[in-house]
Amino acid sequence: MTTTAIRQRLYDYIRVADDKKIKAIYTLLEDQMVPSIHWSEDEDFVAELDERVRRYEAGIDPAFSIEEAKSSLNEMKKDYLKTPGK
Repeated sequence: MTTTAIRQRLYDYIRVADDKKIKAIYTLLEDQMVPSIHWSEDEDFVAELDERVRRYEAGIDPAFSIEEAKSSLNEMKKDYLKTPGK
């Protein structure tokens, strides 16, 4: 049986299962479930972004626009392709 078929059978079963069975299934799988968290709810990640912005605004760390990054990559690609044997 394919994974897709198994998912569908489980979905169909869960839709009609009684509360007791749903709770039992959940208890069985609870430890394996990864909580879904939005990036903005991750305090460490938001703090890291804030620190990077602070460092950029203070002139400590450089930043590049998308256009600058693309231009730089295109120049590197041209140089690479000019290398003998490429």
